[in-house]
Amino acid sequence: MEPLPLSLYRLATAAAAPLAGALLSLRLNDGKEDPERVDERRGLPGRPRPEGPLVWLHGASVGETLSLMPLVERLTQDGFHALVTSGTVTSARLMTRRLPARALHQFVPLDAPQFFRRFFRHWRPGLGLIAESEIWPNMIVEAARARVPLVMINARMSERSFRRWSRLPKMARALIGRFELALAQSAADADRLTQLGARACEVGNMKFDAPAPPADPRELGELAGLVAGRRLWIAASTHAGEERAAAEAHIKLSAEFPDLLTIVAPRHPERGSEIAQELSELGLSCRLRSQGQRPERDCSVFICDTIGELGLFYRLAGVVFLGKSLCAGGGQNPIEPAKLASAILHGPHVGNFADIYALLDAQGGAAEAEDVEELAAALGNLFRDAGRLRAMARIAAEVVERRGGAVERTLEALSPQLTALAL
Repeated sequence: MEPLPLSLYRLATAAAAPLAGALLSLRLNDGKEDPERVDERRGLPGRPRPEGPLVWLHGASVGETLSLMPLVERLTQDGFHALVTSGTVTSARLMTRRLPARALHQFVPLDAPQFFRRFFRHWRPGLGLIAESEIWPNMIVEAARARVPLVMINARMSERSFRRWSRLPKMARALIGRFELALAQSAADADRLTQLGARACEVGNMKFDAPAPPADPRELGELAGLVAGRRLWIAASTHAGEERAAAEAHIKLSAEFPDLLTIVAPRHPERGSEIAQELSELGLSCRLRSQGQRPERDCSVFICDTIGELGLFYRLAGVVFLGKSLCAGGGQNPIEPAKLASAILHGPHVGNFADIYALLDAQGGAAEAEDVEELAAALGNLFRDAGRLRAMARIAAEVVERRGGAVERTLEALSPQLTALAL
């Protein structure tokens, strides 16, 4: 029998499903949905189901879906079809570019019972692999009704989330306990999930196994020629307020380093023009990547308001400041720039990746800057000491390399389910 809170949630979301059109219209107006694929959010398929065994993998957004890529590669090489779902337009565009043959992307349905029933009726996955902490009640209940076994992969359970779930122990067991297995990023995650009713074990963080983001070699060569001889750094995945902080750091440094080029890659590329306007008012010459502009010699700030090109700019800039850590909270994943041997700077608010940043900071592959003053000082020290910059970048790469192997351990743990599906 379902706990009362779960029953009430299912009744409420079923009753609210007819209002999904209004919600999706609002999100369309904000650019948060794809107008050509919005029906997928109601569980209506955008493509036919391929013949043969199909594994469904779900990640919330860009970071989670990118961490799934090594697993998708291995599954498709082993003869399975892979269906990857996510909930953001940016992740959908990235998956369209990066998914291998035998893999396809769909938007995950909104969490209403009837939407997930349609989803499972069409796709009929033999196994569902749910990344990190995506615990949606109707998704889990309808998967059980459709007899789709679920496994939580790269699972995490923060102390804060654990306290919330602990207040509803029956609800937690009714949902988290429905997963056949929870393959956790850390021993602490495994312990919290076990207390909430999961059969959990630690396998490590698959994000350490994700490939470095790609770059077009021709474009890289052309841009490297344009910026040759200049000091440069990138403020990546920035949020509101952090672009201004990067600009203020640039202004502080420009007297000593008049050739300085600051690259800004906002987390939400649609903000590019707004950022250019804000920084131009500070007297900085800005160029927008989305408009085909280039970082010519008179350009102070090059705004990379495009999708899927961070690999290109990480390769150009030896120093990376990762956003959502200075003026916003939670941080961004530092593994990608570390894999490309970048020295990493970040603000104090990195709670979503606390373990990784603590490891990088302790080893000397990353450093914290509390504010604009500290950011400018850290950049200046690295620009003055090329040996220190190279050492920091090398340490960052070595730290993430040593932490790999979670994908192999995940596949080993999944072998009973995958063998059964193949047969």
